Amino acid sequence: MRIAVTGASGFVGGAVCRAARAEGWEVHAFGRRPAVEPAHVGGAPYLAWDLLGGHGLRPGPPEVDAVVHCAGGVTDWGPPAEIWAANVAGTRSAAEAFPRAGFVHVSTASVYDPFRPTVMAREDEAPVARYVNAYGASKAAAERAAAEAAPGRTIVLRPHAVYGPGDTTLLPRVLGAVRGRRLVAVGDGRQRVSLTSVGNLARACLLAAQAVRRGDHHDHGDHRVHGDHDDHRVHGDHDDHRVHGDHDDHRDHGDHRVHRDHRVHGVHGVQGVHGVQGVFNVADAEPVVLDDALRAILRERGVAAEPYYLPLRLAEPVAAVAETAARLLGRTRPPRLTRYAVGHLAVERTLDTTAAREVLGYRPAPTSFAGAADW
Repeated sequence: MRIAVTGASGFVGGAVCRAARAEGWEVHAFGRRPAVEPAHVGGAPYLAWDLLGGHGLRPGPPEVDAVVHCAGGVTDWGPPAEIWAANVAGTRSAAEAFPRAGFVHVSTASVYDPFRPTVMAREDEAPVARYVNAYGASKAAAERAAAEAAPGRTIVLRPHAVYGPGDTTLLPRVLGAVRGRRLVAVGDGRQRVSLTSVGNLARACLLAAQAVRRGDHHDHGDHRVHGDHDDHRVHGDHDDHRVHGDHDDHRDHGDHRVHRDHRVHGVHGVQGVHGVQGVFNVADAEPVVLDDALRAILRERGVAAEPYYLPLRLAEPVAAVAETAARLLGRTRPPRLTRYAVGHLAVERTLDTTAAREVLGYRPAPTSFAGAADW
């Protein structure tokens, strides 16, 4: 199996490279950084590639069976224009650079409705009409960009709250919320959440890479997922893929609307040009209770603190003030509390992974923070 991995200098991309190399696959690693430690990419050859640089790979792309696209914005904080460019234009550039390969696009569960709880969400529940910020809206648009740039050869994966060795986002935010002997969180701590270990996500990426390029894989007759999942097509006029007006200039339109017909064109688990195509949630074996997860992280890290929960009605205005202050001060780092984080963690956020299990053969390990002291 031959794959290319974008975003290989990052957290998820590096993990995918190492997992693929451990399987004996041929891996071509690409990232924004000029160079990386060979061990980070499992010893795979690495090449710096700016997906927004206005030119393709030079000399030319290697011959591969599939591309695993891990590059893109990973934060909900920053200039909207940059977030849109990284997520949408970067995705299109990566897919178009490998016109004959299967394309595995690593998206996010942030494409589900941010204004209500996500309760064992299935893949056809996203995208939605509005998002809190440019991150969710641009990620939804990137899914469509992938399907358009690589028609008939795209699998989209939607993980949630990725954690593990090398984590640069989730764990730092949790630890950054510690004040003295308190870890400040939102809600009541009893809300359930689906988390995704980077090991589970890397395995899902390899399964998807195999499935998207193998035409004889998982032939289910009409190629649809079982039972009441028979038709997971997302309806609407697929010709109109605009996101709240013209986002070619990637302007911030405030409420980040996405037309309801802005959906990935396809059914998860159908047979495409190369093999399986569609959208799949990716998470650990079972959801966990937020308070249990936070206490496990603190315990493994040896932090003498207890979770302290702010009611959502109090946390939201505090987050709004923190965001305003950060912008006025010109800070590039996000405040410790943002409206996106508040809304995302204060209620249930769980995913149904039935489709990935049945179509891709995904068998996730349970949530574990063992060894987090060294992350």
